[in-house]
Amino acid sequence: MNSIPEMFGSMVFNTKVMRERLPEETYAELQKTIKDGEPLSSDVANVVANAMKEWAVEKGATHYTHWFQPMTGVTAEKHDSFIEPAEDDSVIMEFSGKALIKGESDASSFPSRGIRATFEARGYTVWDPTSYAFIKDGTLCIPTAFCSYSGEVLDKKTPLLRSVELLNKQAMRILNVLGNTEAHRVITTVGAEQEYFLVDKKYYDKRKDLIFAGRTLFGTPAPKGQELEDHYYGNIKPRVSAYMKELDEELWKLGVLAKTKHNEAAPAQHEMAPIYTTANIATDHNQLTMEVMKKLALKHGLVCLLHEKPFAGVNGSGKHNNWSLTTDTGENLLNPTKRPYENTRFLVFLAAVIKAVDKYQDLLRASVASAGNDCRLGGFEAPPAIVSLYVGDELEGVLDAIEKGVTYEQHTAARFESGVDVLPNFRKDTTDRNRTSPFAFTGNKFEFRMVGSSFSISDSNIVLNTIVAEALDDMATELEKLDVCDEAAVRALIRETYVAHKRIVFNGNNYSEEWVQEAEKRGLLNLKTTPDALPAFVAEKNIALFEKYGIFTETEMRSRCESMLENYSNVRHIEAMTMLIMARKDIMPAAVLYMHELAETQKAKADIGIATEQDAELILAKKLSALIRELHENTEALDAAVAEVMKIDDGAAQAPAYKDIVLPCMDALRKTADTIQSMTGSKYWPYPTYDDLMFGV
Repeated sequence: MNSIPEMFGSMVFNTKVMRERLPEETYAELQKTIKDGEPLSSDVANVVANAMKEWAVEKGATHYTHWFQPMTGVTAEKHDSFIEPAEDDSVIMEFSGKALIKGESDASSFPSRGIRATFEARGYTVWDPTSYAFIKDGTLCIPTAFCSYSGEVLDKKTPLLRSVELLNKQAMRILNVLGNTEAHRVITTVGAEQEYFLVDKKYYDKRKDLIFAGRTLFGTPAPKGQELEDHYYGNIKPRVSAYMKELDEELWKLGVLAKTKHNEAAPAQHEMAPIYTTANIATDHNQLTMEVMKKLALKHGLVCLLHEKPFAGVNGSGKHNNWSLTTDTGENLLNPTKRPYENTRFLVFLAAVIKAVDKYQDLLRASVASAGNDCRLGGFEAPPAIVSLYVGDELEGVLDAIEKGVTYEQHTAARFESGVDVLPNFRKDTTDRNRTSPFAFTGNKFEFRMVGSSFSISDSNIVLNTIVAEALDDMATELEKLDVCDEAAVRALIRETYVAHKRIVFNGNNYSEEWVQEAEKRGLLNLKTTPDALPAFVAEKNIALFEKYGIFTETEMRSRCESMLENYSNVRHIEAMTMLIMARKDIMPAAVLYMHELAETQKAKADIGIATEQDAELILAKKLSALIRELHENTEALDAAVAEVMKIDDGAAQAPAYKDIVLPCMDALRKTADTIQSMTGSKYWPYPTYDDLMFGV
C-alpha cells in the first residue's frame, strides 16, 4: 500500500466499505441499527452477510468466526469455513444472514461459576453491528455478545453495551433539563494507554516463571534500573523500533487508531496509546491490540509481557483508562472551557462523577482487582489501593467557591518565559498533573490509572458508566421536580452534591503515610489486595445498583465474583507450584554445585598446605550451606502451605488463604533464593538474569 490512509482500516468492513458494497436501502437500514438501535430484519442481514463474505474472500479470507469476550478477560473464537457442498461435488462459498446474526458455542467450558453446568452446554453468540467486522489471520471476525441458553450474560461486551445505553439515557435527561435541544445522544469515549515489556525470546524460553506465571518469581535487581530516568522517552532501540513500526501498521489495517509510541520508565518497558473512540469499539480494539502485540513480538524474536509486574523493583505496567462524554454534536461534556466557574453544565457532570466515585469507590477498586495488579499497585508510579479523585487546584478552587457561596476569583494562567528569543513563550496550564492519583481529571477527561495492563477495559468502564449514570439519574430527578430549573437551583444542587461527597477529592501525594491516615479519617476504603476488594462487588448496595438498571442480575454478579476469586487462587497456585519446581530442580542443584566447587578448591588448598579459616572459598561455602538449608526449609514450608490451602473447598475462603498463608511463604522462598543468586557464580546460575532480560534487546 502506498499510504497510511489507504492502509488504515483496509481489513475492516467499515462504513466506507458498507457504502460501496451495500444497496442504498440496505445501507440505510443498517445505519439505523448502528446509530439508533433499530432491529435488523433477516432480509437486510442476508444482504449484509453476502456483501461481507464477498469482501472477505477478496481479501483472502476462507473462514469466519464469531469473535467474543468471555469472562476469561481474553477473546474467544470458533472458526467455520465459508464452503458449502454443490451438486457437482464441488463447493461454493456461502455465508447467510442467520450465520451472521447468531452462532452457537459450548458455554459450559467458559467461566460461569455455577450459572451453567457442564451438561448445560449450549451458548449463543450474537452479532454486535455497532463494532465493525474485520479480517485477522485469513478469518472474517464478527464481534459478538455471548450468553447462555437460558439468557444469562457470560461475556464482557453485553453489560458494557447496556452501561453505555444507560449513561446515554441519564446524560440526555440532564442535557434536556438544562435546555439543550440540539444533542440527541451522549457517547461514552475511551482511550486506553497500553504499557508493556519486551524481552528477547531466547531468554524468555529459559525462564519457567515467565512462561507459566507471566512474571519473574525469582531474580535479583540489575545494577541499573530506572534510577537515571534515561529510558523514559529515550531513544528507541532498533529492534524495538522495527517492532513498533510493524505494530502500528498491523493495528492501522485493523482500524485501531494507534497514535503514540515511546519508551516507558523501566528498562525494556514501552507504551502505545490510541486516539479516543467509543467505549465499545475502544474495548474491542484494546483486546485486538494485546493480541497483535503478542503475536508480532514473536515474529521479531521477542516476547511481549503484559503482566502488571513482570520485574520487581521497577515500574509495573498499567492501562490508563481515559474516559469522557461527548454529544453527537461533538461537544465534550467534561470540557471545563476557559472559565469553568461559569460553565454550569460542566460542573453538573463533574459533580456527578465526584458523587459516583465517592459512593462506589469499592466497586471501582474491585473492577481492577487481580493477583497481577496486587503486585503493582502502591508504588513506582502505580496508584495506591485507596481510591481518590484528583481535580487540580483550579477546579478545587471553583468547587470550594460554590460550596462557600462566593464568586470564584479567576486566575490568569502564568506564562512560560523561556528567556531565549528563538523559543516561543506560552501560557501554562492552570493546574499540574498528579501521577499518583488513581482517578485524575486531566483537562477534558478522567484518567482511571488503576487498570492493569493485562485487563479487559470493559470491567472498569461498565462500573464507571453505571455509577455515573446513577448519579446523573439522581440529579436529573431532583431538577425535574422543580417548577423553575434556573441557574440558582442547578448551582444549589451542584453545591449539595459536592459537599456530600468532597471527601473523595484529594490533590496531594497519594503515596504518603499522611494520606493513608487522612483517608481513614475521611472514611475512605483501603482495600489492599484482591481478596479484600472483590467481596465489595457483591455488597448489597452494589447488587441493588446493577439490578436497578438491568446491567447484571444478582446471580450474574455473584458468579462473576466467584470466578474472579477462583482466578486469584488459581494464579497464586500456579505461581507457587512454579516456584517449587524452580527451587528444587534448578536453584538448589546450582547452589549445591557451586558450593561443591568452593569446597573442592578449599580442599585442594589444604592438600598443599595453604588453606586457612579466613579463605573466601570456605567462608562462601559455609554461607551457601546455611542458605541451601534455608532454601530447603522454605521450599518445604511453601509446599505444606499449598497443601493446606488446597483442602479449602470454599472459593471465597480459599482466596484469602492463598494471600495470608501461601504468599508469605512465596516471599520467604524468593528472598532466600535471591540471596543465593547474589553469591553464586554466573556460570552456575540456571536462568537468565534481570541484566539479560531487561537489557538484552
